Amino acid sequence: MRRTLRARRALATVAVTAGLALTVAGCGGDGGGTDKGSASPPAAGAKGSGDTAQPAPSASADKTLAQVKGGADITLTITSAVRDTGGFLTVSGTVKNGSGKYWLEPSWAGDEKELAANSTSMAGAALVDQAGKKKYLILRDTDGRCLCTKFSGGIQADEEKPFYAQFPAPPASTKSVEFQIGDMPPATIDISDGQ
Repeated sequence: MRRTLRARRALATVAVTAGLALTVAGCGGDGGGTDKGSASPPAAGAKGSGDTAQPAPSASADKTLAQVKGGADITLTITSAVRDTGGFLTVSGTVKNGSGKYWLEPSWAGDEKELAANSTSMAGAALVDQAGKKKYLILRDTDGRCLCTKFSGGIQADEEKPFYAQFPAPPASTKSVEFQIGDMPPATIDISDGQ
């Protein structure tokens, strides 16, 4: 009886250890380094919050799809909106602070409780498909971190920073959407299809 009890305990310990090892392995990162201030998007569908340094997909980095100006002399320029085969749409471009003073806008992070930890970021961005009558919110990981750029420390006077934001892709029949964030006017952008 004593040997059976010891054998059962040993087997239970091995099973628990193996289960924990599998759980920890399943929660691993992408295997690469992180750069918390990166404006490059993660690979489509990857978990993260703007913390991987992979190149942004773009139809043409030099082409301006839309440009809008906000009340604090902030200029948002969108240079690409690429729909990939994984079902994601990545919008990227730049944000320029032309106000002559430090800029920090909490309203850009949105007002959803789940996104509260994304302060100064693109987390409050949304895409609106007027024709399809749908609104697409920013993607987030299981911890509520947006798949978007975080502007750690805000944006200095006369500084321009790159951004990206990932959304669920609208249907292939949708060719343009409105990009909305904070107090900026809506920007209509054309969607291109990626690889």
